[in-house]
Amino acid sequence: MTQIARICIGTLLLLNSYALYALELSGYLGIESLGFLQNPLFPQQHSHYLSAAIQPQLVHEWENGKQSLTFVPFFRLSQHDNRRTHFDIRELTWLKAADTWELRTGIRKVFWGMAESQHLVDIINQTDLVENFDMEDKLGQPMINLALIRDWGTLDLFLLPGFRERTFAGSEGHLNFPMLNQGAARFEKQGIEKHLAYAFRWSKAIAEWDMGLSYFYGTNRTPTIVPEFDPLGNLKQTVPFYENIHQTGLDVQYTKGNWQWKLETIVRAGQGKTFVAGTGGLEYSFYNIFESGFDIGLLTEYLYDSRGRNGQTFFQDDIMTGLRFGFNDEQSTEILASITFDRTSNTKFYNVEASRRLGESLKLTLEARFSSGADKNDFAFFLRQDDHIRAELSYHF
Repeated sequence: MTQIARICIGTLLLLNSYALYALELSGYLGIESLGFLQNPLFPQQHSHYLSAAIQPQLVHEWENGKQSLTFVPFFRLSQHDNRRTHFDIRELTWLKAADTWELRTGIRKVFWGMAESQHLVDIINQTDLVENFDMEDKLGQPMINLALIRDWGTLDLFLLPGFRERTFAGSEGHLNFPMLNQGAARFEKQGIEKHLAYAFRWSKAIAEWDMGLSYFYGTNRTPTIVPEFDPLGNLKQTVPFYENIHQTGLDVQYTKGNWQWKLETIVRAGQGKTFVAGTGGLEYSFYNIFESGFDIGLLTEYLYDSRGRNGQTFFQDDIMTGLRFGFNDEQSTEILASITFDRTSNTKFYNVEASRRLGESLKLTLEARFSSGADKNDFAFFLRQDDHIRAELSYHF
C-alpha cells in the first residue's frame, strides 16, 4: 500500500506542474477497497483487494474555444490481480468546431443510450471489465469523428481504426469466466477487417422527445466465450471469440412532467443467428417531497433478448425495479437501489450504488452487488460466489 500511495502522490505532483503551461487541469485520485463475501471458487483467488487509481484531465483551448486538445490518461495499481493493474489513454483528442460541423480526431470515449439497467446501443468503445463489472467503464477508442449539425438533426460519422480486446480479470481476480485464456483470443476476421470499423448515429431532440438511430459494422466489442476441449473431451480452456457484426440501434426518451419513458433496441447480425434485443421502461420522480428538498424516483424496465438461454447474456426475459434517492444537499448525496429478476428462472441481481461528497474535494462512493438463484445452465452461474462490496475514496482536483 505504501508503494501505491507513493506512485499516486508523485504523479499528482507532476501533473500539477503542467498548470504552469496554460493547461486546464482536473481529475481525481482514488483509493479503492473491494471485498468479496463468500469463499472463493478457486484457491488462487483472494477475498479482499486494495487498489489506487488516478485519472487526470488536461485541456488546452485556442481560437476562442473553436479548437482544443484534451488528454485523459488513466492508471490503476491493484493488489493481487496483475491484470487489473493497467494503464489506458481514455482520451487524447483534437477538436475543431464550426457552426455546422465538428471534427474530432484521436482517442475518445463516446456514449450512446437512454436506459438505466443496460446500454444495448452503446457499441463504439470496448468495455474495461477489470474496472467494474457493471459494463460502464470503457477503454479509449482511436477514431475520426465528423459531426454534421443541421436543422434536421446531428449526424455523427465514425471511422474506427484499431480494435481493442476486452479486459478481463487475471487468475487471482474475481468476476471472470472459468478457465479463461484471454491471451488466446480468436477473431473471425484478420488484418484490416479486424482493426477497422465504421459507424454513424443520427440524433435529434423534438419537443419532449430525444432520439437516436445508429448503425455499426466491424469487430464485435462483446466476445463470445468459446470452450476448447482436449482429445479426451475434457474442458481445456475457454477463449474469447470476436465476430464481425452489423448492428442497427434505436434509442428514444420521452420526458413529460415527472415522467421519463425510455427505450433501447438493437438488431445484430453476425454473432450467430440474427437476433433482436431491447430494454424499455419508465421512471417517475417525486420532487421536493414535503418541501424537504428530497427527491425519489421510481424505476422499472423490461429486458429482452430473442436468443434466450442460447445467448451469452444475463438478461433474456427480465424485469428491473428500483428506487433513486436524491437528497439535494450540499454533499450531493445520491442512492440507487435496484433488483433485476428473471421471469423464467429464479436468478436475481441486487444492486446498491451510493455517493456523497466529503468537503470540497473528497468523494465517497459505495457499491454492493449480489446475485442468487442461478442454476448451472444459467449464464450467470459463474458469479454464484462473487457477491461483493466496493468502496472508493477519491480526491478531485
